[in-house]
Formats: sequence, structure tokens, C-alpha cells
Amino acid sequence: MGRLALFSLGSAAAVLALATVLLAVLKPGPVVGLVVVLAGVAGAIAAMGLVSTRMTRRALDDSADDEQSTGEQGGDPGTGSPR
Repeated sequence: MGRLALFSLGSAAAVLALATVLLAVLKPGPVVGLVVVLAGVAGAIAAMGLVSTRMTRRALDDSADDEQSTGEQGGDPGTGSPR
């Protein structure tokens, strides 16, 4: 859980750092600066979502592979039915 939080927040921080560098290099006016900041915030949120989704899917896929390799089908133990 901690690794997921660290990587998600790290990706958001990287996007926000990129937006900050853009602001420092471009030195835009107020309107363009606001657009860059809003894009940075939206990008940070998207990066957090992307990273957390990928990490969660990988973790769940690995655990499903582990269950299948050990023979656990997860169905009705009496009939062996998958439901």
C-alpha cells in the first residue's frame, strides 16, 4: 500500500515540477500562466490515476496468476463449478 502511495504521489509531483519549470522558463502572462498551472494540476491528477491503476492491475493480475498456478479455482468447492 505504501509503495502505491509513494509512486502515485511521486508521479504527480513530477508533473507539477514540470509545470513549474515551464512557468519559470516561459515567464508567461497571467492568462497563459493560469492555463499552464491548470494543465499541470490536471496532468498531476491524471498521472496519479494512471500510475495507481497500472500498479493495482499488475498486483491483481499477479495474484490471480498465483491462484491459478496453485490450483485454486475460486468456485464452489463442492461441485468445482466456477460460480
